[in-house]
Amino acid sequence: MSENYGMLHGLWALTNRELKKWYKEPVILLLSLVQPILWIAIFGKAMNFAKLFTGASLNIPGLNIPKQVIDEIGAIVLKQTFGTTDYFSFLAVGMLSFIVLFTSMSSGMTIVWDRRLGFLNKVLTTPVPRGSIIMSKVFASVVKSLVQSAIILLIGVLLGLTFNFPMLSVEAFAITYLALFLLSIGFSALFLMLALRSTRWETQMAIMNLLNMPLMFSSNSFYPISFMPWWLKPIAEVNPLTYANEVARWALIGVQPTVPVYMSLIYLAVFGVLFSALGIILSWRFLSS
Repeated sequence: MSENYGMLHGLWALTNRELKKWYKEPVILLLSLVQPILWIAIFGKAMNFAKLFTGASLNIPGLNIPKQVIDEIGAIVLKQTFGTTDYFSFLAVGMLSFIVLFTSMSSGMTIVWDRRLGFLNKVLTTPVPRGSIIMSKVFASVVKSLVQSAIILLIGVLLGLTFNFPMLSVEAFAITYLALFLLSIGFSALFLMLALRSTRWETQMAIMNLLNMPLMFSSNSFYPISFMPWWLKPIAEVNPLTYANEVARWALIGVQPTVPVYMSLIYLAVFGVLFSALGIILSWRFLSS
């Protein structure tokens, strides 16, 4: 009993330490939100697909087509392409998984700095299990990801995101954040695994820069998988971001998923559990001062 209490106490103490470094420096929080806000505010508003299908933009000389008819055709095209007539809402919901990805990527940097500053060496000399060191950083990353995604969702609403709940709104938000929770666990554990033996923050930055955009653009964050080339579709179909977006868009804006929601949640759960287990196992073998 006391051993389990000591393990949980150590896990909580390390998790709280990670969170303190975050909420006591609000500038870090603001800077982490800049990129997704720019994607929503600039890219989301600039890529106004609905405007392309209005009567004004499709006013072809010689064709006397009423504006109302063109608008109706445009709405049908948007609905068939994105599952909604509001592309901004489609993109804004996709940015929730992006902020989770971006925050989870930075989790690997924390263990590098702990090693460089000597804190990791001190922790490794205590009775705290090495798995707790990894999971504390995972849990801290999850908390930061969910808080930041909530802020991004609020900003999206202020910029014009409209909800279309297929169920009770409380259930919709619960399912959305369950998917983001599982996504954050998996990616945080993955990037911590990549940093177990790293001593240079430049290496982690290079990994983040290498994987950031490919992971985002090889998912359905910006457009459906059906529009991708044949060689990219298999990659998108195994990308966890795709499944988190499927769940969030179905729950928040009513886009019909291509994969059943429960299957997406199972996939994300397996992703999170698998990489968390691997992270704990590898920490016992490779985590050193």
